[in-house]
Amino acid sequence: MDRKKAGVPLVCHGHSRPVVDLFYSPVTPDGCFLISASKDSNPMIRNGDTGDWIGTFEGHKGAVWSCCLDTNALRAASGSADFSAKVWDALTGEELHSFEHKHIVRACAFSEDTHLLLTGGLEKILRIYDMNRPDAAPREIDKSPGSVRTVAWLHSDQSILSCCTDMGGVRLWDVRSGKIVQTLETKATVTSAEVSQDGRFGLVKSYNMPCNVESASLEPKYGNKFIAGGEDMWVHVFDFFTGEEITCNKGHHGPVHCVRFSPGGESYASGSEDGTIRIWQLGPSTSDEQESPPNANGKLKANTVSDAARKIEGFHLPKDGQPEG
Repeated sequence: MDRKKAGVPLVCHGHSRPVVDLFYSPVTPDGCFLISASKDSNPMIRNGDTGDWIGTFEGHKGAVWSCCLDTNALRAASGSADFSAKVWDALTGEELHSFEHKHIVRACAFSEDTHLLLTGGLEKILRIYDMNRPDAAPREIDKSPGSVRTVAWLHSDQSILSCCTDMGGVRLWDVRSGKIVQTLETKATVTSAEVSQDGRFGLVKSYNMPCNVESASLEPKYGNKFIAGGEDMWVHVFDFFTGEEITCNKGHHGPVHCVRFSPGGESYASGSEDGTIRIWQLGPSTSDEQESPPNANGKLKANTVSDAARKIEGFHLPKDGQPEG
């Protein structure tokens, strides 16, 4: 099959180590924003459309594995190898809170109503922090069966999704009871997961991938395409219904650790071992890729993920009409 090349990406420089996590905010009155996590310990926030650097959150003393923004893009959160999760003012860059853990924090997520922060990591404990009472002890959910890699809120903050680094499966937790209510079995560990607006919890599609895949993201508006990136350094675009590859984007100089669609679905971002973030437009073009000059202040994030499978286990989960980007 002839691979169609996509257009010229926006290349965001700045991170000095691999970019390991990306997160788009919903569209706000000021636009959408993209936050990145990197092993260089400095999460960065950018304009989600242009990739222009806005600010760097300084304070972690170890690799940052996870990052997110709240619904209004007013606060950011990050989880780090320095055994902490931090909450930041996304407008000023000020550190608002630092929540100490007893091991590496691999995942964090704000609730849809922005009042709660969920964290998980190598302690195998899911913790919920009340942003209205940040000095209070967090609520601890039942012990996770493995080290937590990914977390997400769904069902209007009534449920939690989690995946582990050391075992397969996607787990659905009931927030009120703190118990696992359902497990979606997978053949390998799940290295990335996101929540869509459809109400099913179960396997919808499974695709054979051309390489070991570390991250995937579903187009949020129509759900008719998905992207995947992994060890072959390419960013692949596929038809959701047929699994046929539509576009293959080459440009990164290292494995692709994370991919995310923008909230409107018109573009998508990829983060790599090479320390750059690239923002690609969805439509294909014949133009050759050209790198933009480094931003004087900008940095990029990088992430590494553990075991990667040769299949993406596709599933849909509701988040009350607001898909995660």
